[in-house]
Amino acid sequence: MSETNRKPIIVLGGGLAGALLALLLAQRRQRVYVLEGRADPRQHARERGRSINLALAARGIDALEFAGLMPAIRPLMMPMRGRQLHATDGSERFLPYGQRPEEEIYAVSRNALNCALLDAATAHPGVTVSFGQRCVEVDPITGTVVTEDEHGNRRGDQADVVLACDGAGSVARRTMVEQGLCDAREDWLPHGYLELTIPADANGHHRLAPEALHIWPRGGYMLIALPNPDGSFTCTLFLPHDGQPGFAQLRDPDAVQAFFHEQFPDALALMPALVPEFLANPVGRLGTVRTTPWHTGGRLLLLGDAAHAIVPFHGQGMNCAFEDCRDLARLFEAHEGDWPTLLPAFEALRRPSAEAIADMALENYVEMRDTVRDPGFALQKALAFELERALPDRFIPRYSMVMFHPEISYAEAQRRGAHQDRLLAELTAGHQALEEIDLAQATRRVRQQLAASDGH
Repeated sequence: MSETNRKPIIVLGGGLAGALLALLLAQRRQRVYVLEGRADPRQHARERGRSINLALAARGIDALEFAGLMPAIRPLMMPMRGRQLHATDGSERFLPYGQRPEEEIYAVSRNALNCALLDAATAHPGVTVSFGQRCVEVDPITGTVVTEDEHGNRRGDQADVVLACDGAGSVARRTMVEQGLCDAREDWLPHGYLELTIPADANGHHRLAPEALHIWPRGGYMLIALPNPDGSFTCTLFLPHDGQPGFAQLRDPDAVQAFFHEQFPDALALMPALVPEFLANPVGRLGTVRTTPWHTGGRLLLLGDAAHAIVPFHGQGMNCAFEDCRDLARLFEAHEGDWPTLLPAFEALRRPSAEAIADMALENYVEMRDTVRDPGFALQKALAFELERALPDRFIPRYSMVMFHPEISYAEAQRRGAHQDRLLAELTAGHQALEEIDLAQATRRVRQQLAASDGH
């Protein structure tokens, strides 16, 4: 079929992944229709309580650079060099993410980033975006998508291929499940999240150090704060839905005030609108979606959260979805737009990494809310940095592999990280400080062990 006779590609969802994917395909001379259920976020207020700041890291940046978008995105980014830990007694401790100047991650507003991506996509003549078109049906055999507007009017569009970027609640995924075309498991955490704010001071400055991701770890729950360019911080409370404490028990002003006074007193002093925000904002759910397979019939593919939603505790949901978009664009070129062979190739490429980051994100929640308080954690991190300096081509901490090394897949980072973590635990056992460890001996042992594990 000639290019002029081909039907357009339909992208379901105009969020972060959908907008980026539409642009990447249009840059490859494809006509792309984006169908988005929401109103245009560039013209309407953001969804209340859903603007959790995102952590943009090397993988996401690599994909944005691939699309030529970093000049437009860079002004939105707030650099964070590490975690600033806040104890209940008011003491603080800083744990750097990496040890090189470029090893930092970036806080970015979900809404601002989405608007920038939509600006870029809609500026391309190959992209058409229809807002207020909620997907209600997908036919994976014919590539037909039925959408409904706010007045209940329905319309049908047909495509050569439907690329579903419609999020964790994907209609396309639900359709595949209902038709027996895939299996999907949704594992919900007993914890939820609620968004809060630390406003800027009277001069528009940040009230906390802006170059850090602030964490108030409390074992079974935590509060975090990410900086914004306007001097404010977007805070998120992660807490069980039930239990003591739990969101179900925090339903009146006195209970909210007392909870924060006891557990987060230094944050409370910076949050003048805590109680009204807490009682007004919705509590979101946190879960992992695992789907098999992601594609069917050569016409329908799930990607991003629609295929493999993860919990946000490694800051990698967006970065992973952006990698999906970049890799799909590369495969489109390699397979010359042959979707029936491209779709299984995409899943074979991406599935191992999607599974790995889903597992690592769950593990990182325990680390953020609890393990970071253990002095042994800081000791292992310090030793890991020493080993990285001594063996830069052999030893890279798992967190660094995930956040700063897009050339290392998530799956490989998980494999190498598990072995390295066992070595760190053994080398630090019985020690309280880095000075107690024979670094030369530790380096020799690690070099030997890693070479053996890699078959060298």
